[in-house]
Amino acid sequence: MTANRNAEIAETVASLMPRARTELAELVAFRSVADVAVFPRAECEAAAGWVADALRAEGFQDVALLDTPDGTQSVYGLLPGPVGAPTVLLYAHYDVQPPLDEDAWLSPPFELTEREGRWYGRGAADCKGGFLMHLLALRALKANGGVPVSVKVIAEGSEEQGTGGLERYAEAHPELLAADAVVIGDTGNFRTGLPTVTATLRGMTMVRVSVDTLEGNLHSGQFGGAAPDALAALIRILDSLRAEDGSTTVDGLAAEGDWDGLDYPEADFRKDAKVLDGVGLIGRGSVADRVWARPAVTVLGIDCPPVVGATPSVQASARATVSLRVPPGQDATEATELLTTHIEKHTPWGARVAVEQVGRGQAFRADTSSPAYTAMADAMRVAYPGQEMQSSGMGGSIPLCNTLAGLYPAAEILLIGLSDPAAQIHAVNESVSPQELERLSVAEAHFLTNYARSGRA
Repeated sequence: MTANRNAEIAETVASLMPRARTELAELVAFRSVADVAVFPRAECEAAAGWVADALRAEGFQDVALLDTPDGTQSVYGLLPGPVGAPTVLLYAHYDVQPPLDEDAWLSPPFELTEREGRWYGRGAADCKGGFLMHLLALRALKANGGVPVSVKVIAEGSEEQGTGGLERYAEAHPELLAADAVVIGDTGNFRTGLPTVTATLRGMTMVRVSVDTLEGNLHSGQFGGAAPDALAALIRILDSLRAEDGSTTVDGLAAEGDWDGLDYPEADFRKDAKVLDGVGLIGRGSVADRVWARPAVTVLGIDCPPVVGATPSVQASARATVSLRVPPGQDATEATELLTTHIEKHTPWGARVAVEQVGRGQAFRADTSSPAYTAMADAMRVAYPGQEMQSSGMGGSIPLCNTLAGLYPAAEILLIGLSDPAAQIHAVNESVSPQELERLSVAEAHFLTNYARSGRA
């Protein structure tokens, strides 16, 4: 690609950024949490409609709202390319995590707000910004000679819930998402300004643990000391999932994997994670080992009486939601079985315990030697002058990746996105760097051009 062509793409994307900010503000305004217990279903439906309208406006054909088996909608569209050109599937999701404590946000979570050079709002980086990244890349190509590949776009409606609707829909309609290459726009650069593809994703299993010991709550003065406390039993169970140093210990689950790629210095991790002074990290091995190559258990929530209004009672019942992340090479189904057996074994006092699976996704490892990665590395050099593309792991899970890899074993799957460490995805004050949105859009435009020239089709 000539220097003039490179400059034209970059200039076009730069000129489109004010429009992209307006559009991202419109999309962020939808409270599209795919849980009707948090926000009405209408919020997700409205966001899906917005995405569908945006695809139609760009000339996409066969735009459809797909009713997936988990009760949510994914948005699909096809933009035909030249005869004989390869097909690239571009993925993002429009659903978001709940805003958590809205009072802790420095600006309203569903109102895109610019502050200190970043755009703040729930979903700005994860992953509504990813959808805008795809649009910007396609618009830049259309303004400079046309899109050289056939493009399919799929915007998922329940990725954050882990309920598997799109995976099951794709399995039932295997022809729909078939492509030569897939760009998953839902990860991020290891560091702002450092172009990064994600080489591995940890898998995940999520379970709900319920403990019952009594027919009803009892007065702690009259019965405490002999009556089995369900909340105390639950605490014992949860504590059994960690060793003294905080590392994850599930009976029978290997926990000593090593990461041999990009390093993650401990000082950088402490800064990224905002660890308080004097508080130590948990686990052992390098930080990269712990977050990319080993299992990690997290207690996501506990049902118990709040401190305010608590009564002096022995609790009859208690519940918790537990997430277990597993690295590539470990099967999420087997990990679920091991986790369930561990919980049952470590339940004290003969308490009644029930373990219900509420989410699961397999780990993923990309083939970074494929032609698509070469095309992306060349594109990243243009978008990030003086920088070479890096490969990192990601502790999170994107279950769709393994579904696509299974359905289309010849497809090349790349993972990029806007969730740099400063983005604080899933936390309060989520944000996106507009500079990263601009540069990654330029990179994606060049990737599509490079890939069309690779003769992959």
